[in-house]
Amino acid sequence: MFEWFKTAKLLRENGVLGMNDRNYSVISKCNKRSLYTLVDDKVKTKRLANSICINTPKMIGIIEYQFQVKNLLEIVKGYKTFVIKPAHGSGGKGVLVIKEYDGEKFYSASGDVLSFNDVYQHISNTLSGLFSLGGKYDVALIEEAVIFSDVFKNFSYHGVPDVRVIVYKGYPAMAMMRLATKESGGRANLHQGAVGVGLDVRTGRTLNAVMHNKPITVHPDTGANLMDLKVPFWREHLIIGALAYDMTGLGYLGADIVLDKNRGPMMLEINARPGLAIQIANGRGLKTRLKEIEDCYPKEQSAEQRVDFVLNNGK
Repeated sequence: MFEWFKTAKLLRENGVLGMNDRNYSVISKCNKRSLYTLVDDKVKTKRLANSICINTPKMIGIIEYQFQVKNLLEIVKGYKTFVIKPAHGSGGKGVLVIKEYDGEKFYSASGDVLSFNDVYQHISNTLSGLFSLGGKYDVALIEEAVIFSDVFKNFSYHGVPDVRVIVYKGYPAMAMMRLATKESGGRANLHQGAVGVGLDVRTGRTLNAVMHNKPITVHPDTGANLMDLKVPFWREHLIIGALAYDMTGLGYLGADIVLDKNRGPMMLEINARPGLAIQIANGRGLKTRLKEIEDCYPKEQSAEQRVDFVLNNGK
C-alpha cells in the first residue's frame, strides 16, 4: 500500500499533497499571516482556548526574564510533575517533561536525573531563544503534566501519546496518533523516531502504522499490536480540532490533542504549518481529501455539526 509513494506520477495519481503545493495552494490561500501569532505563541493559544472552554493542561506559571528563573521552585511548589516548554518552540524542541521532583533531583520523562542547575540552564537557554522559531527571545511556559490514559499504556514508551488532527476549513480531514519510543527519548516526534499510526477519521481506529516512514505492525519497545489501537472519546477529539478553526480562523491547521486519564481529551497546541508525514502514516494522500471537503461538504456549520458530518459521511 506504500508503493504509491515511490514515483511522482503515482504521487499525483493518489492525491498526495507535496510541500510546495501545501505552501502555495493551501496555506497561502487559507491562513492569513496575521493569524499566525495566535498559534505560534503557546501562551496566547492557551489563553484563547480557555476563553472558549477548550480543555487544555493547566498553566502553572510563566518565566519571562532571567532574574525569575531562580524562582522556579516557588512556582512549581506542590507539583511533583510538570512540563517546561518554550512559548515559541516547534517540533518538540526544548520541551522538558519532569516526571518527578523529590526535593533535590528532577527526573525527566526520558530517564535523565537533573539537578536544579541543569533545569536552571535549560530555562535560561529557552529564554535566550535556543529552541524558538527564528532563535528570537522567548519565554518559558510551565504547565501541568498530562496523566495519560491507561488505554495507551502498552502503546507508548514513557512519553505521552498524542493525536494530530488535520483540519481543513473547519472539518477534520485526516488524523494520526504519535507514539513515543525509546529512540525518540519519550517524545511523540516522528523525526526523532516516534511511531506514527494513521487513524480512520470516522472511528479513531488504526489504518496503518509507520516508523521512519517504513510500515510496522508492533511497537518496537512494548511489543503492542498497533493494529489494535482505538482512540476513545473520538468525537471529543475531533470537536477540539474543529473548534481550533473557529478559535483561530486558520483554514488549514494541525491540532495536537492528548487524552488525560482524569480530564479527558485536551488540546496541547495548534500548528499553522502542519507537516505532511501524516499521509505516510495513513497510507493515503491528503490532496483528494481536501478537495472533497472543498467541493462537497456543507458550509456555515457549527463545530459539532461539522464533526458529526465527518463521522457520518467521511472517508
